[in-house]
Amino acid sequence: MTAPLEGIRVVEIASFVAAPAAGALLADLGADVVKVEIPNGEIYRHSIPRRLGYESGFSEAPHFQMDNRGKRSLALDLNRPAARRALDQVLEGADVLLTNLLPGRLVRYALDAATVRSAQPGLIVANLTGFGTEGSEADRPGFDYTAYWARTGFMDQLREPDGAPAFLRPGVGDHAASLALVSGILAALRVRDRTGAGQTVGVSLLHTGFYILGNDAALALAAGQDPPRHERDRARNPLWNHYPTADGRWLFLVMIDSERYWPDFCEAVGHPEWRDDPRFDGAIPRYRNAEVLCAELKDLFAERTLVEWESALEARRLIWAPVRTLSEALRDEQARANGVFASVDHPVAGRYETVTAPVTLSGHAMPGDRPAPALGADGEAILREAGLAPEEIAEAMGRDPG
Repeated sequence: MTAPLEGIRVVEIASFVAAPAAGALLADLGADVVKVEIPNGEIYRHSIPRRLGYESGFSEAPHFQMDNRGKRSLALDLNRPAARRALDQVLEGADVLLTNLLPGRLVRYALDAATVRSAQPGLIVANLTGFGTEGSEADRPGFDYTAYWARTGFMDQLREPDGAPAFLRPGVGDHAASLALVSGILAALRVRDRTGAGQTVGVSLLHTGFYILGNDAALALAAGQDPPRHERDRARNPLWNHYPTADGRWLFLVMIDSERYWPDFCEAVGHPEWRDDPRFDGAIPRYRNAEVLCAELKDLFAERTLVEWESALEARRLIWAPVRTLSEALRDEQARANGVFASVDHPVAGRYETVTAPVTLSGHAMPGDRPAPALGADGEAILREAGLAPEEIAEAMGRDPG
């Protein structure tokens, strides 16, 4: 079968994570993605591990490589008229303009949807913003740390009552937003194929944050109050809680339907007598005596190591998980059996592993094993394809025509 997006060309004018990650997923689906970068390359490209606190000599930025795999690179200074004219010619052959430029900058460069679609009615303009395109903050810059995490209540919600707000790991909200962006682009492409009309696809980090936090947000909207905080020492359901083990590790019980699992759980932890204990005989008694049961479980789990508990809990097919470190999780046999990771052969950095797209298609392989392009590596070829003469290419790229 042909690739789902074979013949689709995407021009990406974006930096950092969310929009480029969407571009990488489109490339995985078979689109020709042209990444337009500034001549020196964006900061994300140069964020090699040792600059981020790792003791590593790896020569590339692995996260940039993941979010830009399979693309072609065109380096242009859009402040130069010749470069801007060249971009117009590249856009003439595009199906999608993918960008995270702020609304004001889009207007400044005449890349806003109204302008580009007046010349190309079939073009799909996919725009990733921090705070949306309406309201007083439409032109406000933001990362997922601010728009997705802190502003939505997400950051405050993920802490214990007396704890500090939780810090977000890099790219978490961005990668969530990239999935929404790809969904919108695919829907717009289907409409374009049927009607010939393009449209604008809009995704914001702010909206994505509320959506990912949707269960709590929906309850808070209906109830008119903040969600009750999870308290580990008096969890409403002690079988939906996390506990430390004897070796300083943690395990996470996630038996939301506690009635179903309570008998087997009592057997697994070596306390069959708890099944008939009136304090714990039913979800409501366990709720009323949650502080007592949580204390019992805390002491119990502290008696054995995580590995020892793994054997006991797995024997009864209970719903739980060991709290893994990232380095442990990257060795997960189940993840590897399902192609979560792929090996990349990079011309400079050598062979390394990365994370693949979180979707599989039975009719199209998505191995995720291509490297990101070197800065500007495909510039001349892309501009030739767009119909530029050699002297125009040289001028657009800031080179001496001679």
